[in-house]
Amino acid sequence: MIKNCCFLLLSLLFINCGDTSITIDETTVFRYNEHANITTLDPAFAKDQRNIWACNLIYNGLVKLDKNLEVVPDLASEWYISEDGLVYTFQLREDIYFQDFDAFAKARQVTVQDFKYSLERLTDPAVASPGAWVMSNVSAINTIDEHQLRITLKKPFPAFLGLLTMKFCSVVLPEAVEKYGNEYRSNPVGTGPFYLKRWEENVKMVLRKNNNYHEKDSTGKALPYLEAVAITFKSDKQSEFLEYAQGNLDFINAIDPSYKDELLTTTGDLKAKYVSTTNLVKAPFLNTEYLGLYLDSSTPELQSKLLRQAINKGFDREKMIKYLRNNIGIPATSGLIPAGLPAGGVVKGYEYDIHKAQRLVQQYITETGDTNPEITITTGANYLDLCEFIQKELEKIGVKTIVEVMPPSTLRQARSAGNLDIFRSSWIADYPDAENYLSLGYSKNFSPNGPNYTHFKNDTYDQLYEQALTLPNAADRKELYIKMDSIIINEAPIVPLYYDESVRFISKKVSGLETNAVNMLNLTRVNKTN
Repeated sequence: MIKNCCFLLLSLLFINCGDTSITIDETTVFRYNEHANITTLDPAFAKDQRNIWACNLIYNGLVKLDKNLEVVPDLASEWYISEDGLVYTFQLREDIYFQDFDAFAKARQVTVQDFKYSLERLTDPAVASPGAWVMSNVSAINTIDEHQLRITLKKPFPAFLGLLTMKFCSVVLPEAVEKYGNEYRSNPVGTGPFYLKRWEENVKMVLRKNNNYHEKDSTGKALPYLEAVAITFKSDKQSEFLEYAQGNLDFINAIDPSYKDELLTTTGDLKAKYVSTTNLVKAPFLNTEYLGLYLDSSTPELQSKLLRQAINKGFDREKMIKYLRNNIGIPATSGLIPAGLPAGGVVKGYEYDIHKAQRLVQQYITETGDTNPEITITTGANYLDLCEFIQKELEKIGVKTIVEVMPPSTLRQARSAGNLDIFRSSWIADYPDAENYLSLGYSKNFSPNGPNYTHFKNDTYDQLYEQALTLPNAADRKELYIKMDSIIINEAPIVPLYYDESVRFISKKVSGLETNAVNMLNLTRVNKTN
């Protein structure tokens, strides 16, 4: 079995160079499996992790996020923001070249016209990019000279730089897009550390080192260190784990129920048999898992803040995460904003207090005359265990709970249409600003036209939200974000469950693989040893 895997690896990394055939030193190849498959290498369609990761290896944007989620220069060396927050002027680096491409005589220098083309392409109806919304607040994109790009907004939006870090906003080679049309998805040309060498769809992909890449390390050595990235597409997570255990993959991202107890103890530590070969890396991930309560429901239980608060206090989040998630995740005893953002983890949320929860239920019964409060939680199958745990806990405080299961797509439609009283949901940040989470409580974002699925409405909250959008200073916005998060917790239109964590199992042969709170895969400074 292992011999066959090694033969396949060598076959995967076999490269023809004219009449000469060579193989790459295995220690210069980073290998991972993408169980969800990669569907496109066009950054205009990089809307989910599988495609975002691959595009991050091939493309660059004006700005990017560092490991602390700070916006830092990428292909723009610096930028200026007007006092009114409407005009962003970027100075483009002059040493950036596109990757070599067979269709053209020579890889050429990147210009501001290329960025203008790439960003305007997002809003082209013929392209139909799911990233078009990123440019919805942009009124104009202009080139000032050969190296300066100006983006003008319709209204101030302090998180705009964060939006530009998304892979949607990568620079592409216009000539390649025009030549290949819809087939550009498999003929990408970017400026990143790697370029596409081979793609056998649904089987494997090979990326090779881009010798035109601009970054160097602190000693002046050209990056990346790796010669290649090899990606397989095994859909079975158990098979992926076996490949890792046999040494045929360099890391696994996330933990699957099929093997979580093989790798982890109940306290979330790596089991002893893997300590010598594997590094376990956990980090905050910008994802809040929660129950949403639809406040426009006619169900009387949902109209009572007393009962909503009782539900929040009526179950033990720490126990739930320890026994059902092997301590992967942080119990949500703060607000809606997760750890990893400046305003995250500041607001005091709900902790388990069965006696207080029981008293709140009794107060609800006294005030309403409803002697048998009952609620229904709707969830997908992957979160059934969490909801059944909550069901049993809430029955101890006197709230009968029914759990219904729906397919994820059906649940999303029903949630958006307001057909569910209580629904299990999550919010993964699109960009690193707490505004992204707080938009869930803004009344002008009522679903189905926005992400306010609970139909929560609070005038003070709306005023603070609108005021925050006018403040360019991050510290000033943070104060308002904390106030808004406090209102959410007090009014309890949601039940925060846990703040997610990214989990990586990394071979000890690998060094330099860092992560951040958006769980980006960055291989630019990764090394391998025997």
